[in-house]
Formats: sequence, C-alpha cells, structure tokens
Amino acid sequence: MTPADLSRCVVSAVRHAVEDGELGGNVPARVVVERTRPGGVGEYATPVAFQIAKGAGLRPAQVAEVLARRLGGVAGIERVEITGAGFLNFSLTSVSAARLVRDVRPLAVVEVPDPPSGEPRERFVRAAVARIEAAQGVGPGPEFPIAPVARRDGDVLARYGGDAVAWAVLTTPARETPEFSDTLLVQGEGNELFRVRYAHARAHALVRNAEQLGFRPEIGDDVDAPALLRVLADHPLVLEAAAHHRAPERLARHLVELADALLDFQYRVLPQGDEKPSAAHRARLALAEAAGTVLAGGLALLGIDAPTRL
Repeated sequence: MTPADLSRCVVSAVRHAVEDGELGGNVPARVVVERTRPGGVGEYATPVAFQIAKGAGLRPAQVAEVLARRLGGVAGIERVEITGAGFLNFSLTSVSAARLVRDVRPLAVVEVPDPPSGEPRERFVRAAVARIEAAQGVGPGPEFPIAPVARRDGDVLARYGGDAVAWAVLTTPARETPEFSDTLLVQGEGNELFRVRYAHARAHALVRNAEQLGFRPEIGDDVDAPALLRVLADHPLVLEAAAHHRAPERLARHLVELADALLDFQYRVLPQGDEKPSAAHRARLALAEAAGTVLAGGLALLGIDAPTRL
C-alpha cells in the first residue's frame, strides 16, 4: 500500500462506518494524511477523527476507535494506533518500487494568472497556491495574509532573478518574512534550489548515459533505495497537504529531500567498469527517471524552471 492509497482507505472507512450507522454526519471528500514527526508513533498520521467528530456527535477518540477497528484489517496496513485525543497513526507494509514508478506521471500544471496587483512575493505565493490547488482539484479558497518582502536589498528581482526569488519566498511560510542572500546565486550544494535543479538534470543525464550504454529504463522491484522510495511515496501526500494548508513551502521542502535522496542514489544506477547492464540497472534507472519527473512537476507547480542540463 502506498501512502496515497492510505488516504483513500481512510475515506472509504469513514464512508462505510456512516453507511453502517456507526458514525453520523458527512463523509469528507478528502482526508489529509501526513508523515509523522520525528519521535512520533508509526509512519503516517491523520486528524480525521477531529474533522468528523462534531457531525457524528462523538468525541474524537470514539471516532478514532471506530475507524481503527475498520482499518486494522486492511491489507497493506501493518498497524493502527490512536494517540492523543484521537489521532490515527499508521505503519504500512513495504512499498513496491515497481508500483511507485508506475504511479509517477507527468503532472498537468494548470496555468493561473498572476494577481492583478501586489508585491512580487504576493504574486509568486498566490500563483503557486493556485497551481497546487488546481492540480489537486481543490477550488480557490479565501484570501490569506502574506508578509511583505523587506526592501533593504533593493530590487530583489533585478538582483537575484525570478526563479531564485520565487524559491526564497516559496520556502518561507506566508506569515514570515523571507530573507535573501547571495547563496541563491551559488551553483553549489549550499544552495537548495541548485540541488533540486541539479538532481533533475542528473536524472536526465543518467537516462542519456544509459542510452549510450545500450539500455533503457525498465520498471522492476530490484531496487535497494529505501530513502528515495520513501520520499517518492510521500509525494502525493505532500501535494495534498500543501493544497489543504495552502503552504507551497511544504512542497519545496519535499523537493529538497527528494533531490538529496536522488543525488545519493545516482552512483548506483549505471554499470561500473566492465559490469554489464542488468535488470537491476534498468530498474534503478526507471526509479531515477521517476524521481526526475516528480522534481520537474514540483518545480513547475512552484513556477520555477527545471533545466535538463546544468
């Protein structure tokens, strides 16, 4: 089971509990499931019990107990636990690499017009939120406050360029003031935007190099890359959470994590020395290509260019 499957399973459990009379109220169209914080219980958690408790006329803990019983026997869910006043926490069985690669598709990014007025930061943030919401099928929500950019560095767009400024403001929560430094212009590992774009370019370079060696990506499970698989599996949930919270910084942080995992993995993709291409190499290449696709789609949602060569 993938984390995205888990979100749909929780919605299904709520629906069946309502149909069977165990719970009352409306069934939510979406349920936000997020990775638990360090030190938390399980791998993923959802506050859905709080979302539907009032309509059900029950305490969140009672709702959580109903849902835990229904979800505990679902294939792919290893364990369900209740913490706090009613949070549901899940541990899943291992995710199939082949399944993850098959599920990665080029993201259809909806073009949205910039707000008619406002500072560059406001335009970047509102446009990114609108693209993320549209990609998730979520309608536009009410206006929300965005802290202005400090002007002590003069015209930041002229100094750093649109992509760097977009990254700086979109990695900062809307209520906080972003900071700008010349690190944004450095092509090195200290620049997170560079690392994300470089990882995307490396995915393309691996495919090109493999073609020169006479093989192409082929979906398979012969991949030992737990960090990359974990981050890639979380991508649909990150998009849902970014849309739900109207927080593009969640997507940006996820892209950095994915880029770092891909850059660590890249050295095991192609054959070394006299080694002949094998099914394992083809499967690793398919995983790297899928990660590159996710990086490109994520950058597009943020309104940032993703070059294939750096």
